[in-house]
Amino acid sequence: MKRIHLYVSGYVQGVGFRWYAEKIARQMADVTGFVRNLGDGRVEIVAEGEEAQLERFLNELKSGYLGKNIEDIQNLDEPYTGQFSAFAITF
Repeated sequence: MKRIHLYVSGYVQGVGFRWYAEKIARQMADVTGFVRNLGDGRVEIVAEGEEAQLERFLNELKSGYLGKNIEDIQNLDEPYTGQFSAFAITF
């Protein structure tokens, strides 16, 4: 199991990007975590799951219909915690 911590920059606030990320994660039942807007215009995502599922999640995020709005993704690996039971939008 693995945990990734993403900081997504670009035109990612005010365009439904959090719902987009949540939809992708929920389609992959084994990906848990959260997505939220940050005050500096970026979106923060913490996701946990099997490495293959997280790679697929990240690829879908980049290649889906709102992926064109992404300018950069800072991707940090962190220790898996198992703290999430689902993937949700937080405010």
